[in-house]
Amino acid sequence: MPAAGIAPSAGGKEYPGELTLFVTVTCVVAAMGGLIFGYDIGISGGVTSMSTFLKKFFPSVYRKEEADASTNQYCKFDSQTLTMFTSSLYLAALLSSMVASTVTRKFGRKLSMLFGGILFFAGALINAFAKDIAMLIVGRILLGFGVGFANQSVPLYLSEMAPYKFRGALNIGFQLSITIGILVANILNYFFAKIHWGWRLSLGGAMVPALIITIGALVLPDTPNSLIERGRLDKARANLRRVRGVEDVDEELNDLIAASEESAKVEHPWRNLLQRKYRPHLTMAILIPFFQQFTGINVIMFYAPVLFKTIGFGSDASLMSAVITGLVNVIATTVSIYGVDKWGRRALFLEGGSQMLICQVIIAVFIGVKFGIHGDPGNVPKWYAVVVVLFICIYVAAFAWSWGPLGWLVPSEIFPLEIRSAAQSINVSTNMLFTFVVAQVFLTLLCHLKFGLFLFFAFFVIVMTIFVYFFLPETKGIPIEEMSLVWKRHPFWGKFVTDDDLPPSVIASNLELGKTGTFAKAL
Repeated sequence: MPAAGIAPSAGGKEYPGELTLFVTVTCVVAAMGGLIFGYDIGISGGVTSMSTFLKKFFPSVYRKEEADASTNQYCKFDSQTLTMFTSSLYLAALLSSMVASTVTRKFGRKLSMLFGGILFFAGALINAFAKDIAMLIVGRILLGFGVGFANQSVPLYLSEMAPYKFRGALNIGFQLSITIGILVANILNYFFAKIHWGWRLSLGGAMVPALIITIGALVLPDTPNSLIERGRLDKARANLRRVRGVEDVDEELNDLIAASEESAKVEHPWRNLLQRKYRPHLTMAILIPFFQQFTGINVIMFYAPVLFKTIGFGSDASLMSAVITGLVNVIATTVSIYGVDKWGRRALFLEGGSQMLICQVIIAVFIGVKFGIHGDPGNVPKWYAVVVVLFICIYVAAFAWSWGPLGWLVPSEIFPLEIRSAAQSINVSTNMLFTFVVAQVFLTLLCHLKFGLFLFFAFFVIVMTIFVYFFLPETKGIPIEEMSLVWKRHPFWGKFVTDDDLPPSVIASNLELGKTGTFAKAL
């Protein structure tokens, strides 16, 4: 089967519009919804490496760490209770994203973002004043509810607001916010670790990004798509003119209205997802977030301080190493913002996958040689630990300009309006489910697979890179409402999407270009 790239200009419409200051500011503010997710990812690993936090909530792990410095480094942090603290958030996010689908569809993207901010704020407040494990877990669950609502609504909001030519760059603002949240959390952990009750400041600090998304949700305009779905056509027209920066928006507005009318005929979007014509969408909604988590990135980001501590860094040094990887994450994400609408999604996916694979193998070799299968490294030379961190940084960079941002961007831009909210919920739920699984079993896997854990994730990187090469078409520069053409033209997915499955507006636009029912086979 040939590689599945599609020329974005072939047969697609070109709606008038510019990258206005208004839409840029709007998308930047909305993208800050990623801060809450990123801050939590960064803060969790740092807090669980603070001895005062472990002593108060996880004394068995603390005693195990303190009792014998020469113990098996692979297994010293293995605690199901400790991992439940981290992973309970993602289980809650999974459940809340299902509810968020209905809220997003019936009441708009803004309300989902608002709920996300409020719930996350409440969770952060409870965690900051936690007295016992139960209070800590309740706080985490509320944080998870907030993440579920935000991750459901923000990528959709960005994809619908952005002009299609700049959709990739503006949508990746969400991932950039996630990486900034991780970096800020790592920096705060480094300084707060020096304070006896610093873990309370770290956990309570989550209230700041929660306030940002809450206030942002109150002041942002709703998307034209969402307004049309709720019958507010005049407001939708005014908003579309404002975000596109031109008066002539009739063609795009009419296509949005046509898509909304088709969407209104769908009474059960969840059931409709199972229809044959939505097979490619459902596949991507499940496999892209699954693969994103099995790159192994959350092994690094959740537990970076613990991991660096394990490979021979002291407590302060391990937190500083996490800050370094966080900084690399932010910088590399800007590469994706620059290149995603220039080089395309597939190029970044394939290059990033290849780079991650090479780094994971090298890291496995370095840790395996020094730690062996018994996990006792003896004295780890400084240069050795630095080399490991260097390759971890190269690995993080590869993820940050490929599977990190594109794992959110591609699913949010491929779903037709009639299944968009439901499909995005599947996407977020799958992401959270496997984030939960990886977080819950990571320390146990590290204990049993040892350095082979990196080879375990390297295998999945090979699989996902092959999947992208053969099955993921290029979506660069294609208006969302024209995206059905991408699947129709694909050598594999075209078997599932017939000419009758294409929206009337898409068929009409292609007939105008002289492309009849056989147009897909000619490309």
